[in-house]
Amino acid sequence: MVAGAGRLPLLIAASLDRAGRACRVLAIRGFADPATRRRADATVDLLDVRGALETLCAWAPAGVTLAGAVARPSPAALLNTMAAYRNREALRSLASGGDDHLLRGVLALLEEHGLQVLGVRDLAPDLMAPAGRFGRVSPDEAAEASVASGRALLAGLSPHDVGQAAVVASRRVLAVEGPEGTDRMLARARALARRPLGLGRPPAAMVLVKRAKDGQDLRVDLPAIGPRTVKRAAQAGCLGIAVGAGDTLVLDRPETVALADRLGLFLLGLPADSLPPDPESPR
Repeated sequence: MVAGAGRLPLLIAASLDRAGRACRVLAIRGFADPATRRRADATVDLLDVRGALETLCAWAPAGVTLAGAVARPSPAALLNTMAAYRNREALRSLASGGDDHLLRGVLALLEEHGLQVLGVRDLAPDLMAPAGRFGRVSPDEAAEASVASGRALLAGLSPHDVGQAAVVASRRVLAVEGPEGTDRMLARARALARRPLGLGRPPAAMVLVKRAKDGQDLRVDLPAIGPRTVKRAAQAGCLGIAVGAGDTLVLDRPETVALADRLGLFLLGLPADSLPPDPESPR
């Protein structure tokens, strides 16, 4: 496992431990959390592509997974790091284009060196969102219509390498996730929905919808929610959260579900073949 920031690397490692599957961890210096670094078998600089590949090839694993957040390196980092100079050709290719291009480039680089890339779904399926409701709260008819609108919107945006989430109230789109991530998108939605002075009432049937883009390589770029997502969605005025079942990570699921129940938000896993009908579409 090549491990970045956040709890996901340790959650995957714990799932593999429960399944009796051995796992080595290569932590990315400056990103991996202290607990992950303590669990790691080796550490590598973010821009040291050659060093990372040499370590992984020496380990000769059955598969490699990429887990945890890693920010795109700044131009200053690219200019001032010796590792970047040694790996300048690979980095130049990887850094050109959007995030999807970057991720595809990383996958291609690993596979060129004979390393099989596996996803979280392959290694820890218990961390993925189940289909159907997975909390105590159920969406009403208006919220289901908002979910349908949000999912249709995200499907339409899939080819354009934008975010994986949107906040929708009925057919009104309040915010679409961009490079800033889900938390900041929810902050934008909160500011828009609760004007003036953040004291207004949010629009009726406001929901957060999050799903993988069509054709997205789920081995390295999965949507995710967790307790913080639930808290931010509630603060924004959302009635609930709908995610793609089987393609969205639910971090710390017991805590996530318990918090959603306490705050009165529904949690809904949407199977790929059961999109709720658009109430205004022709029948």
